[in-house]
Amino acid sequence: MILAAGMFALLLLGLHLVSVALVLLRPYLRRAPDPAVGLPFIGLLRPVCGLDPFDAETLGSGFGLDYPDYEMIFCCAAADDPVIPLIRGLIAAHPETSARLLIGAEEISGNPKLNNLAKGWAATTADWIVMTDSNVVLPRDYLQQLLAAWSPGTGMVSSPPSGVRPQGIWGALECAFLNGYQARLQLAGDALGMGFAQGKTLFTTRALIDDAGGLAALGRDLAEDVACTKIVRAAGLRVRLAARPFAQPIGQRSLAAVWARQLRWSQVRRHGFPGLFLIEPLSSPALPLLALAAAVWGGLNWGLNWGLNWGLVALFLALWYGAEVVLCRALRWPCAPRDLAAMPLRDLLLPVLWGATFATRGFVWRGTSMAPGRSQAGE
Repeated sequence: MILAAGMFALLLLGLHLVSVALVLLRPYLRRAPDPAVGLPFIGLLRPVCGLDPFDAETLGSGFGLDYPDYEMIFCCAAADDPVIPLIRGLIAAHPETSARLLIGAEEISGNPKLNNLAKGWAATTADWIVMTDSNVVLPRDYLQQLLAAWSPGTGMVSSPPSGVRPQGIWGALECAFLNGYQARLQLAGDALGMGFAQGKTLFTTRALIDDAGGLAALGRDLAEDVACTKIVRAAGLRVRLAARPFAQPIGQRSLAAVWARQLRWSQVRRHGFPGLFLIEPLSSPALPLLALAAAVWGGLNWGLNWGLNWGLVALFLALWYGAEVVLCRALRWPCAPRDLAAMPLRDLLLPVLWGATFATRGFVWRGTSMAPGRSQAGE
């Protein structure tokens, strides 16, 4: 049993290191883009709700993209939303970009995000559509990056966000969840051909969604990205991820806000992909570290003395977090001392978060109650 505990820890450490290596090697494993796609007219839909600190930057980044033929449609559900003056000002300041604001919501599902987007989906004449959350900064080659990931057999191109510019330890904790944990696993899965859609960026064809039942079909699951992944796979196609995650400024966060957001996403994963969710605790160093510590404490010697055996625990931690530091530096993710401190804090919370997911059913998202079995949403 002692030997088995040690081998279990080493196995999970090996899998962690492989995931980091896969992300680092992705640029060399990427498939060539489909030349038949060309540079189509693209409809860029951006749902907005409320006024957030980085909105001027994130929403403004969609203007003047280095792409020959696209239109941008902002979708807002309420006429008195405080973000509306900002959007109108941005549109007026950038007449060179085809952009408009649509207000109102159509009840096509229990998902408020989809209800907000429905009018934009109906208004655009584009056959290629990307739905992009309001808190993502779009680089000038945003649309080219999406097209570059569209290889033969693709049904959707998506991307997890990368958390940038955190403020305080809780902002750093949010980035630790987004970057070294969630984005790492998603990018590693994509390198193996097992991409999952992420609601921050959903780039696909109108035909695929219409054949599945229209935009309302994305409300069949607790989150639209889960539904997208299932629709794409049911069509015999794959979700691909863009070369690099797109930035999401984090700023100041509270522990309660980070916990609520992560618990919401954990519930989405549990109900969307229950098999994968059951093994999520294996993605944290908590279990292998406990197993290794138990092995050492129980007398696992490997021919070394007691002090050196405990040195194996330190080596385990150095390799686990050292690999994450290498990844963060390579992808230019936040990696200051505060960010390093947030990594083990995140990993201590992961098993607690996983267990808490079973104690709750549904959540409240932007004032809307969400629960499994009803058409839902999730930013």
